[in-house]
Amino acid sequence: MPNIVVVGTQWGDEGKGKIVDLLTGRVQVVARYNGGHNAGHTVIANGRKFALRLIPSGILHEGVLCLMGPGMVVEPEAFETETEGLREAGVEVADNLLVSDRAHVILPHHFELEKLWEERRKIGTTRRGIGPAYEDKAGRRGIRLGDLLRPAALPEKLALARDHYEMVCRGAGVAPAVDWAALVDRLAAFGERHRSRIVDVAMVLHAQLARGYSVLCEGAQATLLDLDHGTYPFVTSSSASAGGAAVGLGLAPTRIDAVLGIAKAYTTRVGSGPFPTEMGGELEEKVREKGGEYGVVTRRPRRCGWFDGVATRYSVRVNGVDSLAIIKLDVLDELDEIRVCTSYRHAGVTVDAMPADVEMLAECEPVYETLPGWKSQTAGLREFADLPQAAKDYVTRLGEIVGAEVGLVSTGPDRDDTILIGRSALATWFA
Repeated sequence: MPNIVVVGTQWGDEGKGKIVDLLTGRVQVVARYNGGHNAGHTVIANGRKFALRLIPSGILHEGVLCLMGPGMVVEPEAFETETEGLREAGVEVADNLLVSDRAHVILPHHFELEKLWEERRKIGTTRRGIGPAYEDKAGRRGIRLGDLLRPAALPEKLALARDHYEMVCRGAGVAPAVDWAALVDRLAAFGERHRSRIVDVAMVLHAQLARGYSVLCEGAQATLLDLDHGTYPFVTSSSASAGGAAVGLGLAPTRIDAVLGIAKAYTTRVGSGPFPTEMGGELEEKVREKGGEYGVVTRRPRRCGWFDGVATRYSVRVNGVDSLAIIKLDVLDELDEIRVCTSYRHAGVTVDAMPADVEMLAECEPVYETLPGWKSQTAGLREFADLPQAAKDYVTRLGEIVGAEVGLVSTGPDRDDTILIGRSALATWFA
């Protein structure tokens, strides 16, 4: 199997966890390249539900090496809570999980800083300290996991981060809320407990490639939340697009063979920011309940809208998507008709490309194409030929609008509720 990047093409929550889990049986390595425990990947396998936040979705497969790359940010307590939960569920988490010594650590003051900024900016973050951790990284005052293996140097290394945090607190008129001495002890203890798994992940990854093994690169969040390519400033703090796999893993771009884009059969978004195809009203509530559209990490209700062909077409181009997986087709089973946004209108002018200006995007009106619903159950179907004709036509039309072949359709949350479309690039990867 080729080395593949799995990337979300909308605003996140597309179902990447299920697809990574599905593909993992054909690779030897799964590597997560960005984000922290603000991301939630839900995987249902053999009737059991797993909500993964930090750990790569490939952890549910025996014999697969899971890597957490230098592009991630790791909160120690969240990491241990998740690994312990997996062990209690009977999932092996030992030398099959390695974490980059270059990944940055989310520290207590990052939570405090995010709370301060979110109260002022109202971006809609998860308040997990992700943004401030990446800020410290960019400000050259961050702490990396490798630093925890040398505890004697931690007080000095923490000094810059502490000074910055306390300076912000003074400016905001709030009291600092971190016990730095106790923090040093906790970090040192964490480093000692996980000394054997904190390694040079990029070196491990290249050693696996040299053995001829295949790598599945797993992204968190999605392209429209990417720091550079998303709807800035309503974005995450890392490179969530396919290009982030190279940077976030230390993987040469030439070693990436293909990109699999994930999109829902409709569109969702969490938090603030423009959302041209948002449904609103009773229909949105109906789709939200049918699709279980609540955040894996926060349980916040997701905003629901029609499939946005403009936004997804942009993501297909940015990522160089070779094949597209359409998720949650079954959520639309009961609708009489289904809308698809093919372009926008702004100030009387047709807009076919994604605007960089979020104010302009907020003013855009979607131009819809209306397709007939199929009014019959697709949930659990596993052959494309068994889909109602209107559902087949809908899937085909989505591919035409965004300019990418559709290689897979998901008709339910379980690993096996999946249709692989023959003659697609994705089908050849499975061959």
